[in-house]
Amino acid sequence: MRLKEVRKARGISQVRMAMDLNVSQNTISRYETGEREADYAMLIRIADYLGVSIDYLLCRTDRPEVNR
Repeated sequence: MRLKEVRKARGISQVRMAMDLNVSQNTISRYETGEREADYAMLIRIADYLGVSIDYLLCRTDRPEVNR
């Protein structure tokens, strides 16, 4: 998942993201290292929070745009 790359590009810390998404910083860290996988609902929240598509986060496309 490109989570860490996108988060850092946006200048958002793990702590800030965790607070905004109402999860622990440890959870964000585990998503970034692949130690834990986000469920469908969390993937949507993360993608919306970062302003990218779920497919971009999951490396299924190189285009970050969200199709709405």
